[in-house]
Amino acid sequence: MENSYWQDKRVFVTGCSGFLGSWIVQALVDQGASVVGLVRDHVPQSMLFRSGAAEQIRIVNGELNDIALLERILAEYEVQTIFHLAAQTIVGIANRSPLSTFETNIRGTWHLLEAARRATGVNNIVVASSEKAYGEPQVLPFVEDHPLHGRHPYDVSKSCVDLIAQSYATTYGLPVAITRFSNLYGGGDLNWNRLIPGTIRSVLRGKEPLIRSDGTFKRDYVYVEDAVSAYLALAERTGRPGICGEAFNFGFGRPVTALEVVQTIIEVSDHPDLQPVILDEVKHEIRDEYLSPQKAHDLLAWQPQETLASGLARSMAWYRKYLGL
Repeated sequence: MENSYWQDKRVFVTGCSGFLGSWIVQALVDQGASVVGLVRDHVPQSMLFRSGAAEQIRIVNGELNDIALLERILAEYEVQTIFHLAAQTIVGIANRSPLSTFETNIRGTWHLLEAARRATGVNNIVVASSEKAYGEPQVLPFVEDHPLHGRHPYDVSKSCVDLIAQSYATTYGLPVAITRFSNLYGGGDLNWNRLIPGTIRSVLRGKEPLIRSDGTFKRDYVYVEDAVSAYLALAERTGRPGICGEAFNFGFGRPVTALEVVQTIIEVSDHPDLQPVILDEVKHEIRDEYLSPQKAHDLLAWQPQETLASGLARSMAWYRKYLGL
């Protein structure tokens, strides 16, 4: 549905060629926004380029750690809204390469927020944190006033991003709001090491899917288009009381085990007789994590539209076409 709020809005998206960023860019373009995207590496497989959305926006090549470039973008394109999605998002890579993760996720965030603080005309900023920012759970589900105490590199980077964003809102009045999402899935996620895309690819090819954990780890999952609607709803409301400087949890609201996810994928596939292989080799990952999206329901009127089964079915259709199967 068209939303006139975004008509002719000048929007800057970091991480625009990533999984979520590609979907957000397409939604903004569809709703008439004028989008500028920051791209570090050209990834032709990205949905941003495959869908043709890249041809409908202005692309600036560069990195978040180039603050002069960020200041130029905000000034020359007269940016009004920022979606800060760029990050190193893979837990395994963060464990192997913490320095690059800290540089991109933490330093990149303060560079962007400092550039926005110096700019004029920026009215809305949404910064992507994560439920990982909460660290090891003491009580579940996570709620927004739960302390942020990440311990492993990726979790720490998101705890820092979250707190830095809050500090810019509190100290400088910067119109920032923060998202903490549970696990996202949907077409366009080409990180085959993740549970859902990896399992879908295996099942579409008629191969037994692999589960790295013992299958009992619990997570909550949100379909990507529901995530897009959450980002847009939050950005539209950053100027309202109780929104600026606040963090919002977004999730479906019902955790499921890795085994349940894999079994659901098999059920909606053409290979219902496949059986998963449980490797039980996971290390340095939190066993159970899920959050309460009640605050987003109450203050943003946001509700996910896709169930796990319907979202996985839509995802499988996308991957079937992508893989030519």
